Formats: sequence, C-alpha cells, structure tokens
Amino acid sequence: MSFPNLRPRRLRRLKVLRDLVAETTLTPKDFMLPVFVAEKAREPKPVPSMPGYYRYPVDMVVEAVSKAYDLGVRSVLLFGIPAYKDEKGSSAYDKNGVVQKAVRLLKEAYGPRLLVATDVCMCQYTSHGHCGIVKVGENCGLGEEGCWAVDNDETIEILGKIAVSHAEAGADIVAPSSMMDGMVQAIRRALDSEGYKDVAIMSYAVKYASSFYGPFRDATHSAPGFGDRRSYQMDPRNALEAIKEASLDVEEGADILMVKPALAYLDVIRLVKDTYPHYPLAAYSVSGEYSMIKAAAEKGWLEEKRVVMETLTAIKRAGADIIITYYAVDAALWLREESPF
Repeated sequence: MSFPNLRPRRLRRLKVLRDLVAETTLTPKDFMLPVFVAEKAREPKPVPSMPGYYRYPVDMVVEAVSKAYDLGVRSVLLFGIPAYKDEKGSSAYDKNGVVQKAVRLLKEAYGPRLLVATDVCMCQYTSHGHCGIVKVGENCGLGEEGCWAVDNDETIEILGKIAVSHAEAGADIVAPSSMMDGMVQAIRRALDSEGYKDVAIMSYAVKYASSFYGPFRDATHSAPGFGDRRSYQMDPRNALEAIKEASLDVEEGADILMVKPALAYLDVIRLVKDTYPHYPLAAYSVSGEYSMIKAAAEKGWLEEKRVVMETLTAIKRAGADIIITYYAVDAALWLREESPF
C-alpha cells in the first residue's frame, strides 16, 4: 500500500495522537541521579563547569536527593570526594569514608524505597588520579605510556575491598568503573565471601577513553596527575570490542551492564542491548553532555528542555533501560508537564 491510501502524517496530526502512538516513553523511574558528596564541604559547592550542579556535604546528602525522590526518581549513584588521598587510594575502603557515611544516611532516611548505587573506583582517592595502583618504572621504552603502568591484578583486589565496605554500609548496587580486567569477578568473590550475595553489580562494562569527562573530573578532583587513561579505558574507534568487554563481565557475574558515555555511543548501546537483551542495560549521559547543553542554552542557541528530552529519549530508544543523567531532576519535573514532542 502506498500514497494516497497510506498517509503517515495522519498519526502526527494531533499531539494527543502522537503521544498515543509514541514508540518510546520516558518516566522518572528510568533515571539514576549522580550525586557528588565531598567530605570536607560544609555547604553545597557549585561545580563551575557544570552549571546548576553541586558537591554536597555528607550531612546534606538526604536533602540533596529529596527533590529527585519527590519527583519519582528512585535511584542514585554516589561519588565521593575524600578529605585524604594517597598513592593506594586507601580512603576509598575506609568504613567511615565519605561514600560509606552517605550510604548509611540515605538508607536510614529512605530504606528500601530508594535504590543506592555506589561508584567503585580509585581515581578520586589516589594522589595521582589514576584508577588503580600505579607502578613507576614499568613499561619503560614502550613510548606512549612512559615509565609507569596501572597494576591490574593488585588493583582489582582493592576494588573488592571497596565494594565490601560499600555493601557493609548498605549499598544496594556497587558499580565498578575502572575498566580493569577481571574486576567484576574479583568484586563478586569479595562480596560473596563476606555474605553480600544479594548486592548487585552494575558494571561499567563498556567505558570509553572519552573527552566528554572533563567537567566530572573538575567536580570530583579526579584528573590524572600524569599521562591519561587510554591504556585501560576503551578506544572510541571500537564498537565490536564492546561485545568482548560485556561478555567478560556477564561471565564474571555482572547483574547490570553499562555503556559510557551515552550520546556519542548510541550505536554501541544498541549493539550491546541486541547482544544481551535479557540483561538490564544502563547508559551514562556524562558530564560533558550535560555541560554542552547547559552552555548552549545559556547562550540562547538551544531550547534546553526540548534538547534534553530529545537526548534522553534517544538514549532509551537506542536500548538503555537505565539512564544515568545529571538532568534527572529537571527531566522528571518536565515529564509532569506537557510532552515537548
């Protein structure tokens, strides 16, 4: 059947009709809100490169998520900025560390009504800013890397300790983000051996060495002091490699997979979802995506609400079940209003 019998515009004529036949629908429960908690902060501190976003004191973490919760957002992802850093990131697994305290406060306030996930990495906690134990004097003569390397196997043992400390505090999900080989297996074994078999792992299975992370590193003071992370995060030129990374994490016991960043990797989100349709898939709409829209909106170049909702819809349409977004509060509020489409 073709024109004039078939007229696709019939189903676009009215807004209520477009809403009725829409293939992709967003709800606040699709969103996970990232929250920055700073151990030394005494009041909310704005992040210069992320307009409207803040680092919160530990004792204000409940207040920090309350608006999102009231708007229907039911999950958060915690990132800690510690008071103390060293070469081994030891404050990351301190039972009284910044994230551990924040988890306890959130679970005391919300109990099982709020899903609390925690980022399990070392970059915010190490004095050098890398995501693991750095061995100086290794890889000399290899050119690009210089005379240093992140020790994979020593790092994953520490990631297991961090995950256990978060689980002890009450975390529902731990989210390893360092892109170390075997990190999911090491964390699963550590959790199970300590009796935390029900704590889920949301693995940053497919995390690219992206230039979109700049504002986040500003927010968490986690930029590498030397070198970069291309020796452990994925090459942006590779898509099929994402399947290898995701398959390894599935074999090692990941409960949820993640692709990060989101917007520049919609093809990878679809590829991973098509390969593992029975696994929940998260996509992290990262700080650079947020800040670009904010900057363009402030200049009047884009209509913020429409662009945000279009972007988040694209991420879900690509296959994401969970969208980690700094726009969670605004998007949840806008969803209470008329659809922008």
